[in-house]
Amino acid sequence: MPAERAPLHIVHFVYRFSIGGLENVIVQLINRLPAERYRHTVVSLTTIDDFRQRVERPDVEFIALDKPVGHAIPLYRRIHTLLRRLRPQVLHTCNLAALEIVPLGWLARVPLRVHAEHGWDAHDPHGQSVRYRRLRRAYRPFVSHYVSVSQDLDDYLARAIGVPARRRSLIANGVDTDRFAPAAAPVAAVAGCPFTPGQHWLIGTVGRLQTVKNQQALARAFVALLQARPDLADRARLVFVGDGPLAAEIDAILTRAGLRELAWLAGARSDVPEVLRMLDCFVLPSLTEGTSCTLQEAMACGLPIVATAVGGNPEVVTDGATGSLVPSEDDAAMARALAAYADDADRARRHGQAARSQAQARYGLSAMVQRYDTLFSGAAA
Repeated sequence: MPAERAPLHIVHFVYRFSIGGLENVIVQLINRLPAERYRHTVVSLTTIDDFRQRVERPDVEFIALDKPVGHAIPLYRRIHTLLRRLRPQVLHTCNLAALEIVPLGWLARVPLRVHAEHGWDAHDPHGQSVRYRRLRRAYRPFVSHYVSVSQDLDDYLARAIGVPARRRSLIANGVDTDRFAPAAAPVAAVAGCPFTPGQHWLIGTVGRLQTVKNQQALARAFVALLQARPDLADRARLVFVGDGPLAAEIDAILTRAGLRELAWLAGARSDVPEVLRMLDCFVLPSLTEGTSCTLQEAMACGLPIVATAVGGNPEVVTDGATGSLVPSEDDAAMARALAAYADDADRARRHGQAARSQAQARYGLSAMVQRYDTLFSGAAA
């Protein structure tokens, strides 16, 4: 009998391994790719935090390189030596910050070098930076295959970077529609929440509080909503899940308007499905997006969506059917969309049900994992 093939070794290389969409995809792949066929190492240029606990496999090695501010060039020799020691069959890098590692993978003779684009950099929210385009073109010969998570990113790789169709795949992020599902019974508030589901109409968002996610726009829209509709002040409440540098700005916006007590800044949470189930409406105010994992999770929980019409959001949200798309940085438009759902419970329910159905039909996690499985297994061939 032929000897059993050793599991393929994948090194997932990121800038930071912390709560976030692309990191969540890596966790999903590690937990769901067949354990007998794959083993994994996660390498972070900077830090690795408690988010690693979401990885269910006990055999995964985590390596943090603790890169200081600035270019990674001083770490190149160390990274090359590390890749030579690990000897992976697949190097899986994510976003621009990790792209510079791909030539080191080539030098270390990693057979398959897959680079995934999950969204735009905060300093280049629409992919227009000439410098970043030149960087991506310079690294293009060292990438075996590209993955993009939305059509606009795939178009960018084709048009601006010159990646041919045979070397790129569009693989939308997936969502666990069993874990993220509507509540089966009346919902109680999660621990620490000062509001009462059912009594209060809860508007919420989930994500790291950082510039590209633009949660301060939701805070401003909430202020605009209650200024235009003071009758909603008795029941409208705001929930932010996530931590990050925008927390103080969000707090200040609400405090200046005298509405701080109507908002809960929950910080990072491990019970996101339970938080989503107690909401009445989910908002994604981002300046740009790939395919947002939290957006898909909210849809799977049966929530109507208000999202900015940027990046991959229009591919995920069907305006007028599963949610409402509004222009980015238009606080008044966002406030009007929120008021429309607050005033029409039947419409909100219909859109939430349609969102759940769409998440199940188009964004099932098993389909995403299968496509990555097919791509990664090319290293064995």
